[in-house]
Amino acid sequence: MKKLKERWGIESNFGIIMILIVFSVTGSSALKIARPLLDYIGFTRDNFSDDWYFSVLYWTVRILIIFPIYQILLVAFGWLFGQFKFFWNFEKKMLGRLGLGFLFK
Repeated sequence: MKKLKERWGIESNFGIIMILIVFSVTGSSALKIARPLLDYIGFTRDNFSDDWYFSVLYWTVRILIIFPIYQILLVAFGWLFGQFKFFWNFEKKMLGRLGLGFLFK
């Protein structure tokens, strides 16, 4: 825990626990929110044949749709759990590595 606190710049064990809870809640929530959204726009597994390349296409598009939902929820849940500063910096760093850092300038 000591290395994690140093790396993340967190002072207490409680802060680390809150961060880990935010990550777990966000992942679950993003999937729960994405399913009805994808069903609403008609993007279901039934629309694709059983060939492997359609499976790859389906999962690739699904992940690309879920990604922005996850990013928004991560900051929102971070704020709710009192860790907004950590997650805002985390978002800027992660999106910068993906080449989307221009969004924060």
